[in-house]
Amino acid sequence: MVSPICLFGDSVARGVIFDTAAGRYRFLKACFASTVEQELQVRVDNFSKYGCTILKGRDLIKKHALELGGYPYTALEFGGNDCDFDWTDVSRHPDREHYCRTPLPVFEKTYLEIIDEVSRQGSRPVLFSLPPVDPERYFARISRELNAENILHWLGDVGHIYRWHEMYNSAVCQMAYRLGLPLIDIRKVFLESRNCLQYICEDGIHPNAEGHALIAEVVEGYVKQYGPA
Repeated sequence: MVSPICLFGDSVARGVIFDTAAGRYRFLKACFASTVEQELQVRVDNFSKYGCTILKGRDLIKKHALELGGYPYTALEFGGNDCDFDWTDVSRHPDREHYCRTPLPVFEKTYLEIIDEVSRQGSRPVLFSLPPVDPERYFARISRELNAENILHWLGDVGHIYRWHEMYNSAVCQMAYRLGLPLIDIRKVFLESRNCLQYICEDGIHPNAEGHALIAEVVEGYVKQYGPA
């Protein structure tokens, strides 16, 4: 039996997908955390929350701080919500300055605080890179009831969505490398695919069922190679 794993993150880690047929978000039963739990017979205590930012994650981890010593590893998956904007405000005021939910310096500082807290409690932090976004699908999703022309005016080009998201992913990877922490690079396996979009929901930002299966393979490989028995 593999030792239990603790997981904190956002809707990706929680297993939220966009159901195109139903036109709404729902929880995927066979999300990557559940698949890893079943395939490796390991208990995965998933404390991830839909819409969670790094600041909310810090509060959540503090709430469970005394429990962390019981986990050899604590997996962290943050960034996708932090780099997002108030698109309604952007649509209304395309010539104003707008700030994302968590500015990059605050994101990095808070992530480091979380890493310190987890380590202090006796658990080893494991960082997840961010799954890639499809800027075209995401732009269509965020602008569907707003002024798409205004949003595009503020963005400059749709590809800016991907580049901005990439900055947060790079920050996570750099922290892992700089601190010598394990990094489960799920972004890499998505980008290696010839058809990356087949693993991403119609909203352009959440991995779909096939994407979660892909993430599970990466996590399982890491646990088998490095995870404690």
